[in-house]
Amino acid sequence: MTPSNLHLWKRFWALATPYWRHEEKWRAWGLIILLVVLLLGQTRFAVLFNEQTGEFTSALAAQDEERFWNSIKLCLGLLAFAIPVYAFYFFVRDTLGIYWRRWLTGRFLDSYFRNRHFYELNANAAIDNPDQRMTEDIATFTQRSLYFLLIIVSSTLQLVAFSAVLWSISHELVYFLVFYATAGTCVVIFVFGQRLMSLNFNQLRREADFRFSLVRVRENAESIAFYRGEALELGQVKHRFGAAFSNFKRLVRTQFWLNLFQQGYFLFTLIIPSAIIADNVLSGDMEVGRAVQAAGAFAAVLGAISMIIENFEGLSRFAAGIDRLDMLARYLPPDPVDEHRSGNTIDTQDAPQLEIDDLTLMTPNAERVLIQNLSLTVRPGESLLIVGESGSGKSSLLRAVAGLWYAGSGSIRRPAPHDMLFLPQQPYMVLGSLRNQLLYPNADLPVSDDDLLAALERVSLPNLAHRVGGLDAERDWPKLLSVGEQQRLAFARLLLTRPRFAILDEATSALDIANETNLYQQLLDTQTTVISVGHRTTILKFHTQVLELDGCSAWRTVAAADYRFEH
Repeated sequence: MTPSNLHLWKRFWALATPYWRHEEKWRAWGLIILLVVLLLGQTRFAVLFNEQTGEFTSALAAQDEERFWNSIKLCLGLLAFAIPVYAFYFFVRDTLGIYWRRWLTGRFLDSYFRNRHFYELNANAAIDNPDQRMTEDIATFTQRSLYFLLIIVSSTLQLVAFSAVLWSISHELVYFLVFYATAGTCVVIFVFGQRLMSLNFNQLRREADFRFSLVRVRENAESIAFYRGEALELGQVKHRFGAAFSNFKRLVRTQFWLNLFQQGYFLFTLIIPSAIIADNVLSGDMEVGRAVQAAGAFAAVLGAISMIIENFEGLSRFAAGIDRLDMLARYLPPDPVDEHRSGNTIDTQDAPQLEIDDLTLMTPNAERVLIQNLSLTVRPGESLLIVGESGSGKSSLLRAVAGLWYAGSGSIRRPAPHDMLFLPQQPYMVLGSLRNQLLYPNADLPVSDDDLLAALERVSLPNLAHRVGGLDAERDWPKLLSVGEQQRLAFARLLLTRPRFAILDEATSALDIANETNLYQQLLDTQTTVISVGHRTTILKFHTQVLELDGCSAWRTVAAADYRFEH
């Protein structure tokens, strides 16, 4: 086994074995044992059918009518038992496959959402399209794993069963078969192996990139239409498709040579068994049916030994999928353990108030210092406004407070996550009903319908529920609501949740001054501590202090009453 094959096997083992050792192991092992029993039955039926094929062929050659019909009746009896066995085998195999997929998908999803890995992966160029890896790649992995596992078991059973039959008919056929299969397998692995796996890996990635580019167009259709950017978008989509097409052309050419070898390899075996035992049949030492039985046994044994040759194209795609899943798994630890981040990191801990001590904030690649040696405290009941030029680190500071940004040094003591609510400039509209929008992310919050409707009135959306068909109506909210309406709806969430701290990243940028003033005033009336990023002078009066960032890592704090915006 080559080092690359050994490494691939280790990756497969790490991905595949947990299912068979954890909470669903009894079901998994029960189903796999049942599949092996069914394969034993299939193999036995295959041997019996092969015997009867030779039997009625010999009967026809001898013109023995009674012998022929007896063989046919026996075959029909065997079919009555064999057909349910074959059908039930596929049912059990597919059942095991979907249970395995459900378990493995749940394992990846739990890790994907744990510790906000889904957010961190956006900045990781090595992990493209994690959504595809957790949908198509996991489905392919579980299905193909079972498929190849059962092929190996079936091939082993066929090899044992039919080798005895073939050995009893012709030793020469067995000797030739071992040599022929070994030579063919070596050619496929060493001539086509690495290239096909590399091409299939790239094809999966480029197909996913092409699909993702189309999804982005659909999600940003209005913005693209306003900019009249369809020509540029079309060029980018075609470029991604072109990359997939070019790789696929190389893949097709390589597969052509593999198929050429495979077809020649298997078609040649149509001649070999007859040529080797022809003298025995022509001399009368062997019945014609016995020769047919030998040909059937030869084909069965050859198929068992040549499993890699016959399925190499599928194996190469399977290996590419293992690479992609393994890469994702290494970035998503399956168990909820404390993760160690190398390099400079910010220490974050829970506290009753916000305390930032000697914080130096850097870009993730540590190429630039955004804020240096920042220290400040925001106590309950106070409010902080963060101002500064674009790129000065305002939003990055909020991400650090939220625990999403680790690059830097110093410490941040902040309220527990359930005591804080963040409102970004572009509100997130969850899939679901209007009720889901209002209660997100606390779906179980005990709030009556009257309170929900009252919250809509407080944010100047009194007719929204009636307009969309009630609180339980489901709509495509980002398309139905303007950005201003979405921002007001997000504020309704804030008023219903009543967190101790609210952190707003230009959360009223699409609102007129009257609506903005109304929302800020209602928020302060709930005695929520507010930390805002903003540029408007109109929100200054709702804060007690101002943090100004100059864009060159320096900063200063000023009492809000003494601060003046520079225009």
